[in-house]
Amino acid sequence: MAHSTIAVTLSQQLFKRTTVLFPHSLFRSPSLPSSSSVSFSRASSPSSFSSSLTVRASSSSSSVSSSSTAAMGETTTAVDAGMDAVQRRLMFEDECILVDENDRVVGHDSKYNCHLMEKIEAENLLHRAFSVFLFNSKFELLLQQRSGTKVTFPLVWTNTCCSHPLYRESELIEENALGVRNAAQRKLLDELGIVAEDVPVDQFMPLGRILYKAPSDGKWGEHELDYLLFIVRDVKVNPNPDEVADIKYVNREQLRELLRKADAGEGGLKLSPWFRLVVDNFLFKWWDHVEQGTLGQVADMKTIHKLS
Repeated sequence: MAHSTIAVTLSQQLFKRTTVLFPHSLFRSPSLPSSSSVSFSRASSPSSFSSSLTVRASSSSSSVSSSSTAAMGETTTAVDAGMDAVQRRLMFEDECILVDENDRVVGHDSKYNCHLMEKIEAENLLHRAFSVFLFNSKFELLLQQRSGTKVTFPLVWTNTCCSHPLYRESELIEENALGVRNAAQRKLLDELGIVAEDVPVDQFMPLGRILYKAPSDGKWGEHELDYLLFIVRDVKVNPNPDEVADIKYVNREQLRELLRKADAGEGGLKLSPWFRLVVDNFLFKWWDHVEQGTLGQVADMKTIHKLS
């Protein structure tokens, strides 16, 4: 079979990856088929939209016109011109794990594509995520306010850490949700400066999974199968300003006051939709078990709760 070379801009390749260059069927295992080869050529700046990506794939009739390539590159650059450079890099470099509604891995795609509402709606893209709820020894819950530069839900208050396991070997491990727990440890360091020694992987307790969809604005949103991870540890926190605007520990009554203010719209205070779903359905009854050291009694990793 003849080989063809498809040269596209980085922004166009990432935006169209699963529909133009790489059908999801190619990604049902961590490795590409042996008949395909991928070579990357990237400019030194991670946020540059002039970077090029050359992909060599087995194909008999693949072609992309230069005029279409230019038009797509110009459109994507214009739309995302105001995006923070750090967030843009993460959007294009991070590969989220695509799953079906039973949490079976079906492929992967860029963080950018996974959070575009038009692709979520058109292709039903669903990705794996996690939400960490970290309590100190006084059984207060650590909350964070998301950075104002975040692409989805900027400046909203939420649980300790919310992110995604990536499509890499260490974070794809299914047994005992080890891949997700590895990802949680990684992101607690990235976002809050909490070192791995303070949050050992084996101390995260997976309590359940939720599936939800939530638009952030007219362009971005979430469609996640979210693992809920609880941990009780005293930690040193050093927030990363690119990720976190503020932090606070709250007890139950203080959290109820936050909920009241959010419901009343006081001071523009907002809560993330996934955090609110967990609060309304699980958090307060699970808090009793946090204090009693009996979280294992409420853990249910067989059920996927579809919430809205």
